[in-house]
Amino acid sequence: MGVRSWRALMWICLSVLFALSLWFSASVVAQEIIELWHIQPKFEAWLSASIPIGFVTGAFVSAYFGLADRFNVRYIFALSAVSGALFNGVIIFVDEATIGIVLRILTGASLAGVYPVAVKMLSEWFPKKRGVAIGILIASLTVGTSLPHVVTIFLASFPWQGVIMSSTVLAIIAACIVYFIVEDAPGVAKSPPFSFTMLHKVITNKQAMLVNYGYFGHNWELYAMWTWLPTFLSASFLSYQADVSASFVSLISFAVIGLAGGIGCVIGGIVADKIGRAHLTMLSMTISGTCALLIGFTYGEVMWLTILLALVWGMSIIADSAQFSAAVSEVVEPEYVGTAVTFQMCIGFLITIISINLVPILQQQLGWQSVFAFLAIGPLLGTLAMYQFRKYEVKNNNELLGRSERGGK
Repeated sequence: MGVRSWRALMWICLSVLFALSLWFSASVVAQEIIELWHIQPKFEAWLSASIPIGFVTGAFVSAYFGLADRFNVRYIFALSAVSGALFNGVIIFVDEATIGIVLRILTGASLAGVYPVAVKMLSEWFPKKRGVAIGILIASLTVGTSLPHVVTIFLASFPWQGVIMSSTVLAIIAACIVYFIVEDAPGVAKSPPFSFTMLHKVITNKQAMLVNYGYFGHNWELYAMWTWLPTFLSASFLSYQADVSASFVSLISFAVIGLAGGIGCVIGGIVADKIGRAHLTMLSMTISGTCALLIGFTYGEVMWLTILLALVWGMSIIADSAQFSAAVSEVVEPEYVGTAVTFQMCIGFLITIISINLVPILQQQLGWQSVFAFLAIGPLLGTLAMYQFRKYEVKNNNELLGRSERGGK
């Protein structure tokens, strides 16, 4: 089973990377779309917020009806990836903002059947070493998140329709991989009958909700940092040296978000499987929250100092992300793991919409030197929640150890 599990991990990660290109495709060609659709500046935020809004809506519907626990997860993934590809592809024929934004919302809703479902698949394939497996999955997501920064360098003259269609084709390939190549995990329990109580079981599970509170604090910081750090870096570098190129900023942004973040995910998974999810998440959020407080002091200073702190922030801010999904999958019953993970992501991404849109508002009042400090509120509250969860994790581990010892006798 070991080789089969790691093979499944490889294909699932590749599929997630391909399918989630739908999320970021429009960000690469946002300026062309804004001009084509004649979007006024005050409505530009809707273009970037449309995918998260759709994802949150789709995730809520999925969690409410327990779709990821009622149906075969491979089928859900494949159908969702194809649906998202179709909604995304139609955009090239649209010349009106309202229709285009609706299509982006529908694309986001489709992706609610991709990302959480992939976590459910891996939880089935990896009853052990789940932290490493999901960490590698989140690493692939992190690299995908940062790819637009590289694409803007190499595809500057590439038609925007080609970028959109490329992501559509990748999503269809992802669907084919999961449907035709990935197998069902051995020993997967038969899907339970439909019941609205699955979501209620998640909400009333104290351990699961403590993990969720940790994840909510983590998400308050994560996506706002990913969204606005490149803008901060550009302003900071230009304040220090007037001839800094946009390509240099893009490469540094990719290194911080993609490379450092991907490494952080894998290391976080390895460490969490050894010291526990609570310890790893608390350590990670303590470091990332400290970086959020300190990064503003490097504004306009020597670039290497800003880059160094940004790399530490990029690695620590995502190192714990997979462990919240892994932890919640371990403290709920197997029959509603999919619902639990989907609900976690639903609320978590809803929170990101708030923090992402608060940054530019506060930046006008506080300046780049202080604006990121308010993001530290998230990891602070998240750390407190995971500190409470830690006593349950220790108790659970002791009980498992006790059963193992009794079985050995």
